[in-house]
Amino acid sequence: MTRWGLLWTRLGRGMSRAGPEPRPPGKRWLVAGLGNYGFQGTRHSVGMAVLNQLAKHLNVADQWKRQRQCCADVAVACLGEAELVLLKPRQFMNVNGHSVAQAAKMYQLAAEDIYLVHDELDKPLGKLAMKLGGSARGHNGVRSCISCLNSNVMPRLRVGIGRPTHPGAVEQYVLDRFTAAEQERLPQVLEQATELLLSHIHQRSLAGTAQPSPS
Repeated sequence: MTRWGLLWTRLGRGMSRAGPEPRPPGKRWLVAGLGNYGFQGTRHSVGMAVLNQLAKHLNVADQWKRQRQCCADVAVACLGEAELVLLKPRQFMNVNGHSVAQAAKMYQLAAEDIYLVHDELDKPLGKLAMKLGGSARGHNGVRSCISCLNSNVMPRLRVGIGRPTHPGAVEQYVLDRFTAAEQERLPQVLEQATELLLSHIHQRSLAGTAQPSPS
């Protein structure tokens, strides 16, 4: 049991075509880790690495299940009375939004109920920031989500990966795996990202749907 008052955990059991199970009392949130499915360990998929750490933190790491209706891996957990739907799209980054939007329909969620977790070139590794809506800032995964949800209000956890010194090296840089030195730092980064995300969700669950001001 975590310090966030985890009451119980459960698997989203391959929901039937009629839709997911009825929600428990409390608020439901969708947390989507953006990335290129099948390319674990790369900088561009660090959002999915955060989701794996989040699932471990919430004791559902062994409960991921493929959900064909939204073309994603899904696990469901609870944080107090709030329900968290964890989502890893089984698609490439630039079409992640299709999975996120379909899951939003399945779970009857508005755009403001959806958290996006993604890599951020303009911040060094280890630097985290919560962005409360706004433009995609050049991120293809976020752009896809904005387009498919027809909204830009989704809060986003931006996980710094740093930027290569040569501008022309960006595309290869994000698709490369973390260096050995970066991999030594990564577990701490993922844990800090998980704590920040849970803290933000916890505050909003207590206060209602309003987003707290950034610290």
